[in-house]
Amino acid sequence: MAPPKTDLATSDTYIPLFKSIGLSQAKAAEAAKNAKSANILRNLIASYDLTEAHLDEKQATVVTALAGQLAKTESVEPSEQAFAVRAILQGKLKSVDQVTAAVKYLEIFKAPINELEFDAECGVGFSITSEELYDAVTSYIRENSVTGWPNLGSVISGVKASPALRWVNPLEVKNAVEKVFTETFGAKEAAKPKAKDPKKEKAPQPTATTSEADAGSSSSNRKPVFEEGFLGALHKPGENPQTKPELREQHLCATNGQVWTRFPPEPNGYLHIGHSKAIFVNFGYAAHHGGKCYLRFDDTNPEKEEARYFESIIEVVRWLGFEPWKITYSSDYFDQLYNLAIELIKRDKAYVCHCTQEQIKADRGEKISAPKACVHRSRPIQESLDEFKKMTDGHYRPKEANLRMKMDLTDGNPQMWDLTAYRVLDASHHRTLDKWKIYPTYDYTHCLVDSFENISHSLCTTEFIASRQSYEWLCDALDVYKPRQSEFGRLNLQGTINSKRKILQLVDEGYVSGWDDPRLYTLIALRRRGVPPGAILSFVSTLGVSTAASNIQIARFEQTVRQYLEGSAPRLFVVMRPLKVIIENVSDDYLVMVDKPFHPKNPQLGSAQIPFTRTIYIDTDDFRLEDSKDYFRLAPGKSVGLFQAPHPITCTSYKTDPATGEVTEIFCRLEDSGTPPKPKAYIQWVAEHASSGSPVRIDETRIFHPLFKSDNPLAAIPDFKADINSNSMEVIKGAMVEVSFWPLAKRSIADALEEARARSAKAKAIPGAGSYDADTPEVTPEQLVGKECIRFQGLRVAYLAVDSDSRLGALAEPSGVTPGIRQGDYLVLNRIASLKEDAGKGM
Repeated sequence: MAPPKTDLATSDTYIPLFKSIGLSQAKAAEAAKNAKSANILRNLIASYDLTEAHLDEKQATVVTALAGQLAKTESVEPSEQAFAVRAILQGKLKSVDQVTAAVKYLEIFKAPINELEFDAECGVGFSITSEELYDAVTSYIRENSVTGWPNLGSVISGVKASPALRWVNPLEVKNAVEKVFTETFGAKEAAKPKAKDPKKEKAPQPTATTSEADAGSSSSNRKPVFEEGFLGALHKPGENPQTKPELREQHLCATNGQVWTRFPPEPNGYLHIGHSKAIFVNFGYAAHHGGKCYLRFDDTNPEKEEARYFESIIEVVRWLGFEPWKITYSSDYFDQLYNLAIELIKRDKAYVCHCTQEQIKADRGEKISAPKACVHRSRPIQESLDEFKKMTDGHYRPKEANLRMKMDLTDGNPQMWDLTAYRVLDASHHRTLDKWKIYPTYDYTHCLVDSFENISHSLCTTEFIASRQSYEWLCDALDVYKPRQSEFGRLNLQGTINSKRKILQLVDEGYVSGWDDPRLYTLIALRRRGVPPGAILSFVSTLGVSTAASNIQIARFEQTVRQYLEGSAPRLFVVMRPLKVIIENVSDDYLVMVDKPFHPKNPQLGSAQIPFTRTIYIDTDDFRLEDSKDYFRLAPGKSVGLFQAPHPITCTSYKTDPATGEVTEIFCRLEDSGTPPKPKAYIQWVAEHASSGSPVRIDETRIFHPLFKSDNPLAAIPDFKADINSNSMEVIKGAMVEVSFWPLAKRSIADALEEARARSAKAKAIPGAGSYDADTPEVTPEQLVGKECIRFQGLRVAYLAVDSDSRLGALAEPSGVTPGIRQGDYLVLNRIASLKEDAGKGM
């Protein structure tokens, strides 16, 4: 009997979900063909949150194989399934053969599983040397009286079937057998090639002109990300089907046929790098099409919501450069949602359930087996109305009663198995206070509020694919306008943790200093580190938008940040580990003011004058006691150029610390007469000049390294904290920066404030824009501008930004006051990103 096939609509739903865990388009389509295994794979993804597991394609293929094996048996319980999934995530099960063996083992042996026995049975940790494999093949040929090359296929099969060699890579077996055959029977005689038909002359093919080829490859001619791929294929406003024609007409009348989207975060944590993609897609898609985007807080869970999250989310959205059309709350619609819940009961599409959470899960089949109807499902409509009134009046305690939607238990989608619409919560709401004893769930609220706000494109990530069916069911059940939900792949950065619960552990247990610790990838942490918002949007844009998840290495993100800063960040001389240099052949009061541009290729950034004096500082790494042919910087008797300085210097002597032998001072000659030697390299420097405030001394420079040692901390044993890199932050004290840092800092803050104020004024001038609620936190332009706006490239060092821990008194002074060091100042720099090394310059 042929396996059941999924229908086309279901397959189209599954494919984006399967791609979201790392499968290619072809493999996702293949996995969606068999209805039973596709359902199991979907349940595995939902049950074990595999869209957040950062699987590579090989791991995703192994998970798919597990679903296929589970479809053939009814004997593997959820606890054993969980064990198998964990073994895949930990890298123990790496092949289809191992998964097949694992399922067979789990059919017989139940939890608790003997891990050592399981590992042995499934080939976990199996290894064999090439010599051992060669000996095993030789023994097999000898014991089975193999006569020659005609037996090659049977020998390969026989060796692979040997219990001792079961887990050897098949290609390694084939190569070993062929090697032994060649040594034993001589080289294999090649088959005579078949006579080939005479080649037909190909007709000359037209070639593209140079201009056509250039147009096809030119990035300047590429369509905007909002017009291609997933976003380019989205429906036009009004094309989403409705139960009644008048619903479409009313919607188009309200929106004037525009694109209306929304970004709907839960205010229960700080946004992370993955949210930047959702912000970019929702706000960017609406803006590109001349439409509007709401910032809507999904505040339906008062137990987890905090005021600090509301303000932070608004601030981050605006910091990224987006202005919400309106700021709304799901709680704005609590009365409408409540009235529709009553209507849903009256239409016999909802009922009050008194089952325990455990019973509800059991009735729903734990997302694995077929669901059963709740004992309250068939209760009379009036009885459910009365019970719902009791829920509203506070008659029941939490978990004693729930309003559940009466959906379709015969459907293969668990999101159609009578989801909860309302639950009792003993919690005060931040906006409605104690008015309500019951609160709507996300599954009930989200689609209806999208409908109330006339959203044309409800854009979300692929973990909500299965929810699309329940989203549409509820709108149709109530005969309200039905927006179209479309799902795109989420953004994951390898080697990071985005889970709110796990980040909270890192904060509470002291692994990081807070949610804005620059080693994290929350958006407030990236902002504090100094990453410009434009660099984040550039990163998201270059990745494109599709239904496949983007599992990207941190290195790629940092490369985008470097590329963004390359042309825009001013360049300053920075000496990380200063070494004093005294130029002996000039007077004590020697002073030359050097005109230094902030960027060699961007004159718009301006320039500054810095002092060059008798005493300067260079980096310790730019001096050696022992010279060599491939070393071009400073050494005894050797000359080196100084960037922008009038002349090279030559080392004549040096002084060392008697206790350590370390060089503490260098004495040099300024090559300012005759024909100076032509330097083979140039180094940076800062001068000592008290009257101009040079150099600027840095109290701390914080160099950040990856917080985790691997690309997948979630696979670490016993948990993700075992993967923490104990050397993820390096602090360097006493670095020096050229004195033009001060006017640059003052100007950076002033320019950023001017831009933020102009953008705020423009947003407020749009008719109808703003918030429905006077209590909504208003993010001022001043909150969008922090010390992180002072960012620059430390020449040959890194991209750096001022940290929020810094105290800089000059920033609070009027614009006419010359900036500089003030009493009580404390200056901290963060490394935004390292510089790409260029070995060819020998620096």
